[in-house]
Amino acid sequence: MPVTLTRRAVILLAIASAIVTANAYYIHPIIGHVAEEFGVSSALVGAVPALNQIALALGILLLLPLGDRLSNRKLTTVFLAAQVVALLIMAVAQSFWLFVAGSTLLGFFTITPYLLPAFVSKRVSAERLGTVTAILTTGVIAGVLISRTGAGIVGEYLGWRNIYWIAAGLMAAATLVVPLLLDDDIVTTSEVRKTTYRQLISSLVGLLRGHPAVVVSGAIQGLSFGVFLTVWLGIGLHLTSPEMGFGVDDVGYLAAFSALNLMTTPSLGRLADRFGPMLTRTIAVSIQFLGVITLFFADSGYWILLLPISLMSVAGPVVDITGRMTLLTQDSVIRTRLMTLYVVIMFLGGGLGSWGGTIAFELGGWLGTCILAMFFSALAVGLSLSRLNAD
Repeated sequence: MPVTLTRRAVILLAIASAIVTANAYYIHPIIGHVAEEFGVSSALVGAVPALNQIALALGILLLLPLGDRLSNRKLTTVFLAAQVVALLIMAVAQSFWLFVAGSTLLGFFTITPYLLPAFVSKRVSAERLGTVTAILTTGVIAGVLISRTGAGIVGEYLGWRNIYWIAAGLMAAATLVVPLLLDDDIVTTSEVRKTTYRQLISSLVGLLRGHPAVVVSGAIQGLSFGVFLTVWLGIGLHLTSPEMGFGVDDVGYLAAFSALNLMTTPSLGRLADRFGPMLTRTIAVSIQFLGVITLFFADSGYWILLLPISLMSVAGPVVDITGRMTLLTQDSVIRTRLMTLYVVIMFLGGGLGSWGGTIAFELGGWLGTCILAMFFSALAVGLSLSRLNAD
């Protein structure tokens, strides 16, 4: 039987999730500097985060289902080591497309933060599920915050390449430590263990048809994630533009302010346990929409951005927590594959938000960023309301 995870172990896994998650977001505050060094446009540099997110969706689709069949400890070790290699490629790349290739490889193997929730859900009681999911999500949030704040400061004073050298070092440490926190027990049936890889991947089609709530949850989270990426890439390009004249460290300071959600997310996870994920999610996407609307009034100011950032920082993680809860309460033998579907849909939305966000800024400046974010957010509210009424 698998060992029940203690709170300390869950927290350590959340820290590991933070380190892995951070890799995808170092680009946000430094995107203008990267574009300048490689001599590419604001629209083209969007290929870096966009292909990273799309590759992550592809990696999730092809690799995450293995978590229902193979040792999660061995899988995690391989995934983490591959990311170290990808980060080193990004640190030394002298051509834009080699840098893009490293970022894309990095995304393909960013599986660990999405393997862990299903792993952990099989090793805690049902009464702790919302709280534990919130702890893991808080780790992901911390990674996003640390990456953007740290990248802004390091990029401004030490150069953006040093960010990826530091990230490679952190990932090397995670590669050594994380496997020690996991066990080799596979909580599934012998029938699933004997399933071939092809059958395992093919089973996703049936799960997709049989669990519409998971599909809708993935779509809502994908739209919410698209809002997040559109806004933060827009902030990075807007504030560091010649017209605004701020440094990448100033973008990082704004990211640090959004640490507000580190304090609110665990409590809101408990609210989802109490009131149910559907109602809690509907409230969260509504707050997010309100935050997006206030972005229209922040085109010429720095401090006014604190209001929309506050609203979106509180609401965004709750959308993810409640979305995950719709699948982590399903049969344990299919949870990893349901997580696969959820995250693939989520990162397709992220890829759309990444590249769409930089194109929107290229075409319409800050106003273009706000319009695209509002469109994504409105769709998320509509889908959430439709699911609330259906249930």
